[in-house]
Amino acid sequence: MDLGTVLNSIFNFENYGELLVLVQNSIWAGAVLGLLGGLMGTFVMKRDLAFAVHGISELSFAGAAFALLIGANIVLGSLAGSVTAALVLGVMGVRARDKNSIIGVIMPFGLGLGILFLSLYEGRAANKFGLLTGQIVSVGTVQLQVLAAVAVAVMLALVAIWRPLTFASVDPEVAAARGVPVRALAIGFMVLLGVSVALSIQIVGALLVLALLITPAAAALRVSSSPRLVVTLSVVFAMTATVGGILLALGGRLPISPYVTTLSFLIYVVCRVIGGIRVKRGINGRVLRSSPVPAT
Repeated sequence: MDLGTVLNSIFNFENYGELLVLVQNSIWAGAVLGLLGGLMGTFVMKRDLAFAVHGISELSFAGAAFALLIGANIVLGSLAGSVTAALVLGVMGVRARDKNSIIGVIMPFGLGLGILFLSLYEGRAANKFGLLTGQIVSVGTVQLQVLAAVAVAVMLALVAIWRPLTFASVDPEVAAARGVPVRALAIGFMVLLGVSVALSIQIVGALLVLALLITPAAAALRVSSSPRLVVTLSVVFAMTATVGGILLALGGRLPISPYVTTLSFLIYVVCRVIGGIRVKRGINGRVLRSSPVPAT
């Protein structure tokens, strides 16, 4: 395969306008999931749950694969798997000393179950591949409405617990001493995270869901320490990666996930460079201000 063939597989914008009309609902779905991912990602970073997202995604993948095997609704199967994993992590205490070992046990178990179910599935290979890496599907109006309704419900619930959850995320010990229900908030947030993971898998797949729920927020934290600006930038970055990935994927023959993850990674790299420059300038400025004035 020569370079021209590879580039043609990645970027090929023939009949792009016709394809764009067919996937308008998918673009709206990507925008909704980008908004949800950007909001959830800020708390995922504050609570150090990046590894937990990966563990939840594996159980979500197993649930979706089982639903595919038995002919049930894939979204419901994905939700069942992710919420189950989220509840287990929430009840067992994701801030405990052994949280990484708990997640490390859940991850291979979920991935193994998912592979088992896909191996038993005798339908189209594209359905199997889509669960892992995402795909552009012809999202119907009803499906888009259901997805948007669930996403709005999750965001409203997140807004309702925003202030106490922020307090509990920044300083859980002091929050508990002040009467904040830290454990209940942890379990509630994990459930919301599980639902968000299940919804995100429809776009980027089970293996690359971190690009939607982690990378945008991590990039935003590199360029700002303002809580409001971090949330805003995280949402903008997530929506740019999802919608931009869908628009680019229309012009190629690859799954959507490489485009979404590449855009998300590039955004993070740019933000990291900008953040490094700002830190360096700040250090140099402090050094200059603290330097003694030479005697005349």
